[in-house]
Amino acid sequence: MNFDKDKAIALLNKIMELELAGVVRYTHYSLMVFGYNRIPVVEWLKKEAEEGLMHAHKAGELVTLLGGYPSLSIGPLLETHHHDIGDILRESLAHEGEACTAYYELLELTQGKSVLLEDYARSLIVAEEMHADEVNKMLRRTGKTGVYEPAR
Repeated sequence: MNFDKDKAIALLNKIMELELAGVVRYTHYSLMVFGYNRIPVVEWLKKEAEEGLMHAHKAGELVTLLGGYPSLSIGPLLETHHHDIGDILRESLAHEGEACTAYYELLELTQGKSVLLEDYARSLIVAEEMHADEVNKMLRRTGKTGVYEPAR
């Protein structure tokens, strides 16, 4: 392993913290959804929380594989007090972007140096980008095919 192990451990701990923040965020969101679309949206949010927990656990396992100590911290929790489904989805998209950036950093650090960590980073980038696409499609207006672009 000819990469900076300490930096990889720090990135994996950051990933773990971001994913755990996602678990809390999605669980909170699932409790705050009201209206006629509540049931499918709550189920989707609960599934996202479960997936985040699996991602956090895998990151922690890799921290210990490298001889590190898994973080006991959690990433930042944004609370806008806006619980419209559109607001929740936009916040989700922003959060997933942060996680994806961390996975890309890990990929850059380990590319060509650790098949295990490179494969891990690539597979989670795929999962995060597919999730972002799913959220993006949920944010589009019916009949519109263009990609959702957040207001600047």
